[in-house]
Amino acid sequence: MHLFHGGRTLTRLDAVRLHKLVDRMPSDALDELLAWADTVDSPQVPSDVLTMYSQFEVLEAGADRPRRLTLCYPDDAEPAAGFISVLSPVGSALLGLRVGDTARWTGPGGQRGSARVLTLLFQPEASGDYTT
Repeated sequence: MHLFHGGRTLTRLDAVRLHKLVDRMPSDALDELLAWADTVDSPQVPSDVLTMYSQFEVLEAGADRPRRLTLCYPDDAEPAAGFISVLSPVGSALLGLRVGDTARWTGPGGQRGSARVLTLLFQPEASGDYTT
């Protein structure tokens, strides 16, 4: 079963870094995302796409308040502070989505979750940062 069927956009820089990460820390979900996603040069990524180190708000299914999250690499992950690793089920489900899209994932214990991307508060590329 394929988790990703297009509709995801990654910057070329993020894709290169994520391929290197998957070489060191295998992730079937991230590997599949890398195979299916469209890649673009950083200046061409749409300003409503969740890229690495984007800060955004999501509304999880069943929640009454949005959560502010930042998508990051494993070494920077602090889930309690909202820094979500791209290797986590939630992180790989969110990467490359656009505002208004819904992420769906299955957690390590088999529990299913989903969240709708409400707003993109900060995207490095939109601010002219093409190297973060």
